[in-house]
Amino acid sequence: MPESVLVGSDLVVTRDGERILDDVSITVDGDATLLVQGPSGAGKTTLFNVLGLLEAPEAGTLQVDGHDASALAERQRAKLRQSTIGFVFQDFQLIGDLTARENAALPQEHAGDRDPAWLDTLFEKLDISDLERQYPATLSGGEKQRVAIARALANRPEIVLADEPTGQLDPDTAGAVLDLLFEIKETTDTALVVISHDPQLATQFDDQLRLEDGRLVESGTEDEQEPQTTPSQTS
Repeated sequence: MPESVLVGSDLVVTRDGERILDDVSITVDGDATLLVQGPSGAGKTTLFNVLGLLEAPEAGTLQVDGHDASALAERQRAKLRQSTIGFVFQDFQLIGDLTARENAALPQEHAGDRDPAWLDTLFEKLDISDLERQYPATLSGGEKQRVAIARALANRPEIVLADEPTGQLDPDTAGAVLDLLFEIKETTDTALVVISHDPQLATQFDDQLRLEDGRLVESGTEDEQEPQTTPSQTS
């Protein structure tokens, strides 16, 4: 079995007395492609933030690349996040006064580990080499998302977390971006976790889970979904 890069056990997040995540357990192996779906308000973005070490759970444990993130100070969590996790956001989150190349290089700049040759490779694979000096305002939605993918992979992470990566794209562009995510995942040996409400994506992932009212259930047919209770069930 491939080594697990992320293991969350009994994760709890509460806001205003309501459990946004309710004893969520999830395991992501190093070669996984995992789709997490659910209706609006189910807790998908909160799960994204917790798995990405952007938000600490109130209860439960989270291991990332063999490290117990639950026991780390914020600075240590930030360092682990920077070295292990790449993020793709629905709204791209590119910095307007930086070029496409400068945006993609930000993780390397923050880590103090510049690797221009790797950025060259990413821009070539994503077919955006001719956009390096352009600014986000001049790019289409699909082009912005490709730059965001390059940024997510800049530090060669163990896992890429993508929150509604096709949510702002037209169907053709969305399909192309998703294909690129899978292609890059295969060539970089990176685990891929996509959080999306789009039911058409389900057949493209090896593993699928569904969030409902803050709890994970296994995806199957509508009548066959069962509660998610242990990390090993998600693989």
